[in-house]
Amino acid sequence: MPNTTTIVPATKEDTRKALYKVPEAMTLLSLSRTVIYEQIRSNRLRTVKVGKSRRVPAKAIAEFVALLEHEAGVTA
Repeated sequence: MPNTTTIVPATKEDTRKALYKVPEAMTLLSLSRTVIYEQIRSNRLRTVKVGKSRRVPAKAIAEFVALLEHEAGVTA
């Protein structure tokens, strides 16, 4: 019997990263490098260290957006 493989397309959630590099977070949030690092220093945007580099967890990006919405008085 031949060995067959079924290819299943990835869903949007499958392609979502757990950790983003700072330039990727800049793109996702539409913020400059300076603003990103200001938010990191003020503990408004949480990051983790991986070796010598800094990464922004996907959850931290969502929390940061929620914080901005809360500060702006946006209600769901």
